[in-house]
Amino acid sequence: MDPIIYCVIAGALSLIVAGFFARWILGQDEGTPAMKEIAGAIRIGANAFLSREYRILGIFIVVVAIILAFIPNLGWMASVSFILGGVTSTLTGYIGMQIAIRSNSRAGAAVQKSLNRGLQVAFRGGAIMGLSVVGIGLLGLSIVYFAFNGQVNFLTIIPAFGFGASGVALFARVGGGIYTKAADAGADLAGKVEAGIPEDDPRNAAVIADLVGDNVGDCAGAGGDLYETYVESIIAVITLSGVAVLASGSLGALVPNEQTAWFIPMLVGAVGIISSIIGVFLVRVREKASMGQLLNALRVGTTTASVLAAVLSWVVVYLFKADMGIFWAILAGLITGVLIGLGTDYYTSYAYKPTQRVAAASQTGAGTVILSGFANGLMSNLPSVILVAIATVLSYRFAGIYGVAISAIGMLSTLGIWDATDAYGPIADNAGGIVEMAGLPHEVRDKTDALDALGNTTKATNKGFAIAAAALTAIGLVFAYNTAVGIEFSELSLLDARVVAGMLLGALMPALFVAMTVSAVSRTTFAIINEVRRQFHEIKGLMEGTAKPDYARCVTICTNSALRNLIAPTILAIVVPIVVGVIFGKLALGGFLIGSTATGFILAITLANAGGSWDNAKKYVESGQFGGKGSDAHKAAVVGDTVGDPFKDTAGPSLNIMIKLMSIVALLLAPVITNFTGLF
Repeated sequence: MDPIIYCVIAGALSLIVAGFFARWILGQDEGTPAMKEIAGAIRIGANAFLSREYRILGIFIVVVAIILAFIPNLGWMASVSFILGGVTSTLTGYIGMQIAIRSNSRAGAAVQKSLNRGLQVAFRGGAIMGLSVVGIGLLGLSIVYFAFNGQVNFLTIIPAFGFGASGVALFARVGGGIYTKAADAGADLAGKVEAGIPEDDPRNAAVIADLVGDNVGDCAGAGGDLYETYVESIIAVITLSGVAVLASGSLGALVPNEQTAWFIPMLVGAVGIISSIIGVFLVRVREKASMGQLLNALRVGTTTASVLAAVLSWVVVYLFKADMGIFWAILAGLITGVLIGLGTDYYTSYAYKPTQRVAAASQTGAGTVILSGFANGLMSNLPSVILVAIATVLSYRFAGIYGVAISAIGMLSTLGIWDATDAYGPIADNAGGIVEMAGLPHEVRDKTDALDALGNTTKATNKGFAIAAAALTAIGLVFAYNTAVGIEFSELSLLDARVVAGMLLGALMPALFVAMTVSAVSRTTFAIINEVRRQFHEIKGLMEGTAKPDYARCVTICTNSALRNLIAPTILAIVVPIVVGVIFGKLALGGFLIGSTATGFILAITLANAGGSWDNAKKYVESGQFGGKGSDAHKAAVVGDTVGDPFKDTAGPSLNIMIKLMSIVALLLAPVITNFTGLF
């Protein structure tokens, strides 16, 4: 039997378990009539945004597919592969968001029974997206394998699948990120800072838009983000299959034949799915659990999944009679992912000194909060960059450039459960907002606050994990590009002016991208604040609680602005690598990819962890430190959090996709520019 059949089985099992969880969640109580009404408004807003965004995505997919069909050495098969990648990427985000907007009120209702029940509803809601991402990813790649394996240009067809996944993911991540962070920052600044009202207060016109944003940004956008990282890590390894046959291991070639080099990454993904499913079922907690116990409940699941994935990956390598250096490279990536998650937790959780120092800075105003948080974000690069550098060198020593690429798969093998802990966050956040707006007792809000605080920690940790995985995947794609265009190591020299020029241009790209996305959030936040101010001033009885705000107006502002601003950054990431390759040639494009990966990796970590520490510094103050809620320190911390919002949830995670999208575009065009030296 073809080994890829096992991947199909694992992918199908992942979707079956996700379906079981969905059925279980939909059978839970939705809560009071007020909770149902609020949840219904969130669903309407989220679906309205997604339907308009998908129209833009549909146009993008059709236009690019037509262009690919007419490019020599690519043709209609690459177009079909591209469409499949785009559609499956869209599907993962859609599934994740649809279940999230149905889990939020149910999680809020479940905590009234027990904290464990609330945790299970929110976590299983997140697990549906996590398991859908890996299940659809393996099934999609298996379809491409069975449809086009044997074609002479198969190694060109499969990168087109990654191009479709990345292009759609970047649209979704940028659009959702602009929406969610503009609504969040606008609601906080106009509500908590100016009006002095609590978070998620129903008098704030931007509250529903904020809750909608959690779903379109952190569920639909994040689903596409991690999906494209997952499939492109496998694509990078497959395109290096020829290198694996020629490379020397401890006893000879790394793999006995080229097909084995294709099968191993797919099957490592399959055993990772099995491990993730087992880990998900182990997540549970007792009533009245502390934050440490809640976090440990998730760690039991992720740790178990990681250990199982390591053992089963060894079995895969052994059964295929491949060099054990491949297993050690996989293990290096897996361990690196776990360690980076712990390092990110240290720099962003208020249980540790770095974020406590950021919170302490709030006593002297917003300026010192921003300075302290940004410095903390920069410092947090230290463990992440060193760990990825070590993993790269070790993986190369174990199995050459094939080993470097497959180490990313080791890191992502348990993505099913890692993504579950990430998608859990916005569900818990929504549950708390719904409970607050519905006027439920404080003891219920205290429980949802505990789940929300856990979600903030897991989201920050998983952003670090996702960034590191993106960096390793991008490095693998750079190696794949250099191999595809026939660049030898001796050619990619810093003494070559084209390589240096390419590196400088590549290093510039993340800065331009961040400027565009953060500016879009700033403009939209400006509009939201003015709208909330207008309603406070013009709607009589609003502040007294006798009148309702116009929530729909803020939803419309966020939707229109996000859709208007998501196109330019995506087009930039697609077009610039092509221009660099055409004008300066393949060597310059190789340097371009190295420059963009290096600066993109560091900038993404800085933005994500600075934003995470600002967010949790605010939470630390709200827990009663330095005057607590309503104090001057609290207002300063809220300002820091609003600066961090577009950093950690718009620009930072979008950089993950951008650096891989540029690499996959270069890899896709490799057959076209192999013999092209450029115009200079």
